[in-house]
Amino acid sequence: MTAMQDAAPGQVSYASDRLRPVRVWLYSLAAFVLLIVVVGGITRLTESGLSITSWKPLSGVIPPLNQAEWEAEFEAYKQIPQFQVLNSWMSLDDFKYIFFWEWFHRLLARALGLVFLVPFVVFLFQKRLPRDLAWPLFGLFILGGFQGALGWWMVSSGLTELTSVSQYRLAAHLTAACFLFIALIYVARSISPGRVLGRVTPFHLTTGVVLLIAVVLQIGAGAFVAGLDAGMGYQTWPLMDGAVIPNGLFVMDPAWRNLFENALTVQFIHRGIAYLIVAYVVWLLWKRHGDGGFAGVHGWLPRIAFIVLLQVGLGIATLLASVPIGLAVGHQALAFMLAGLSVAYIADMRRVR
Repeated sequence: MTAMQDAAPGQVSYASDRLRPVRVWLYSLAAFVLLIVVVGGITRLTESGLSITSWKPLSGVIPPLNQAEWEAEFEAYKQIPQFQVLNSWMSLDDFKYIFFWEWFHRLLARALGLVFLVPFVVFLFQKRLPRDLAWPLFGLFILGGFQGALGWWMVSSGLTELTSVSQYRLAAHLTAACFLFIALIYVARSISPGRVLGRVTPFHLTTGVVLLIAVVLQIGAGAFVAGLDAGMGYQTWPLMDGAVIPNGLFVMDPAWRNLFENALTVQFIHRGIAYLIVAYVVWLLWKRHGDGGFAGVHGWLPRIAFIVLLQVGLGIATLLASVPIGLAVGHQALAFMLAGLSVAYIADMRRVR
């Protein structure tokens, strides 16, 4: 029996469950990506990301093993602006702490390549992957490699002139990780066995895609907040700097720079997108309630709404508590989970159709 049978136009259905190991692998990869994002958030919040000033794809797996090697790494760190301007007080023991987080983050990123490639090759030899699935999965492997290249491109921005990484490159790095995460979830949901019930129209699909786009944009906006440390200021809610619309949103020239370089404007945009997502989800709930309710595939929507409210509450708590690491990392991880739920909703709606 082949793995692919009874395919409807525009959709692949799988009669056997030979793809169950593939689904488990894809969900595991998505969880691994989320782990890397969490460790990356800790790395950023502990200001550890510039502690390793070179990129050694193979030898970099092994950390310094003796005093001389540690001294050499510390000496390299002393040459960059972050140490000279901000961290000249550091001892070698202080340096070892920030070195660990960056090294661990890079180690996980390297491991992701192996966790992807080895099972992929095994599944190919077992002929579990039809061609229309193998090529997209190989594309995800390329996307993962591109994500690693973006990581070094981001780090390199803080080694010569800046005391931290460029917020533009941080946003690119985090958004690429988000694309990889949601692609893994989408493929896994798309090859799930069994029927999905419910009535799905082009309107339902379109509104689901709009929700996903809004969540991804919000994750990108959050990266700019993180890159500028914008959460360290204006730590009141619901007012911001004492007003609903604060003064100083467009003090930079040209005006577009405020959207990405003005900490006040960047945080204001992040808040604004959150409000829009809440309003949009409330509208979706109202529309679905009057259009058949939440049975079948549309049961995803109340779960999404719950996570949206939880995410907003966590974001406010993170801001008011001056961005503690635990809350901030949880806020970032929950944003990825929200994106994952949104893309799972879309994948299941496509399976209905």
